[in-house]
Amino acid sequence: MSLNQWIASAVAQKVGAMKTAADFLRRRAGNASGDDFAKVLDRVGVKPSQPGDELPFEKR
Repeated sequence: MSLNQWIASAVAQKVGAMKTAADFLRRRAGNASGDDFAKVLDRVGVKPSQPGDELPFEKR
């Protein structure tokens, strides 16, 4: 297999995987909307992070 064939095959495989993932997520989302997501987040409220779930501290 030539390098060009290998690259073309790898790209085709990646594109296929991305399309499959997008289709899966679209089906899972169904008729959900951004407003639906906001309603769910509103029910959660504001709580402190659980130990080990904090965002990493970045030094600047």
